[in-house]
Amino acid sequence: MRFFQGFAKAVSVYGPIRVYEHALPGLPVYNHPPLAGWMLLGLNGLSEFGMSFGTLIRWPASIADFLCVLLVFEIVRRRAAPRTAMLCAIGVAVSPVLIATSGYHGNTDAVAVMFALAAAHLLADRKSPLAAGVAAALSISVKFVPVVVIPALLVGALRGGGPVLVRFAAGFAAVFALVWGPVLATVPQDLTADVLEYAGGGYRLWGLVRFADVFGLPESVIGFMQGGGHFLFVLLCVAAGVRLAWLRPAQLPGVVAATLGLLLLLSTASGLQYLTWAAAGLFVLGFWEGFAYNCVLGLTAFLGYSGRSAVRWSEPVLQLGAAGWIVLAAGLATGVHRLLAARPGGGPAVGAGRAQVSAPRTSQPSGSAAT
Repeated sequence: MRFFQGFAKAVSVYGPIRVYEHALPGLPVYNHPPLAGWMLLGLNGLSEFGMSFGTLIRWPASIADFLCVLLVFEIVRRRAAPRTAMLCAIGVAVSPVLIATSGYHGNTDAVAVMFALAAAHLLADRKSPLAAGVAAALSISVKFVPVVVIPALLVGALRGGGPVLVRFAAGFAAVFALVWGPVLATVPQDLTADVLEYAGGGYRLWGLVRFADVFGLPESVIGFMQGGGHFLFVLLCVAAGVRLAWLRPAQLPGVVAATLGLLLLLSTASGLQYLTWAAAGLFVLGFWEGFAYNCVLGLTAFLGYSGRSAVRWSEPVLQLGAAGWIVLAAGLATGVHRLLAARPGGGPAVGAGRAQVSAPRTSQPSGSAAT
């Protein structure tokens, strides 16, 4: 919250476009996409009327979590029993991961995830490709993380036919040009260095780099993983999402959830707020997957934020994080298996149970222009 308050003051001085070309003493790298700058400008203005900035910065993520509750309910309701949809929605509503990262940390990850899931829902379930393109562009304009799902969304639109792809691309291009255009035209190099090429911090608290450190891999290997090598993991996530979207376009919300979860699984950066990436999405893949993830990593987030520092985890938190990584891997494996078990044309999976999520009941064959 203190960092965001510092960013907001900088944006009010330099503007949301020129802020990228200025050093910000005492603050980390300003690695937030252009729309975040306009949001901070507005929140800083509201704080001048006596409203607490600490409260204001938590509003966007908290509202996004509420919208994710509705999104997850709608997505699951079309693919499983109403009881399962209600359980999944309640799971998102009471998620300790989201309570910690949105209600306490106040970062923007939840907003980006909400727009990414909304884009998939609008495209696959609502048959609204123009609105889906707008939501997709907004997702990467708040935080750049959902860029890994954009190719999958494009493939989903392509599978719907030419008109669907054109309308999706038009919505995406219009918002992208409006939000990103002025910054790309003014400070392209600073934006590229601070946002597009940002690799995360050098902490070794989570996932692959944590295991590499524990098992004593050479420093050169860990340095490569956290440096240029992290792009290889990103490309792997993109490739997996594209493949799943091509095979199961009617399952696009689950594809987006799986791709974001895979990005977290393979992430070489460490941050408690990153746990947001899979908190709601795993409930799209299945209730028990979401439940297990949010229980284990919710406790990780709670203890991590309760310690000395959110980037200095105690040994119990590190062990919980490792257990949560395994839970995430297992949840992705079973969730993706369920996606692939669904009929390509959109029918329910054979033997789908009450706590499983299959294909949308109202979807049309994947070759139709409405998919």
